[in-house]
Amino acid sequence: MTDLPDCHIRPICSDDDLAIARIIRRVMPEFGADGPGFAIHDLEVDHMSRAYADKGCVYFVVALAGQIVGGAGIAPLQGSSETICELRKMYFLPEARGRGIGAAMMEVCLQAASDMGYQRCYLETLTGMDAAQRLYERSGFQRLSAALGETGHFGCNRFYIRELPL
Repeated sequence: MTDLPDCHIRPICSDDDLAIARIIRRVMPEFGADGPGFAIHDLEVDHMSRAYADKGCVYFVVALAGQIVGGAGIAPLQGSSETICELRKMYFLPEARGRGIGAAMMEVCLQAASDMGYQRCYLETLTGMDAAQRLYERSGFQRLSAALGETGHFGCNRFYIRELPL
């Protein structure tokens, strides 16, 4: 799905669940996102392939030289319009950062969201995830002053939205 050397982005399968759970649990504490109100505590973390098997959902993993080094997904934004999806759990190990993998994953996720008929894509993050926020802004996301929907991630303090092509 991408032309980066030794890099392959594909939909998650059940064999990837343990690897992606470990990545989420390793990366989030790097940014102070391991307390209450963060995605690290979501029940879906241990079974991402099942959690994203529903209609309107998809989760992708990225393998670098055959090893899973990150992932990201799209799902409906709970407590909001059915036309808005949420970019969820986009995390990469340090060895995947700075290589264009985040931009490639963003492109794959936004295309999937558009293909599923969503009109807008929302995401939440926090202060300190500066490189991620630069990627979001380069990808056309606009900052919001407050959260949308009911994600339960009250630890997040930065919110973004982007229009999707029809």
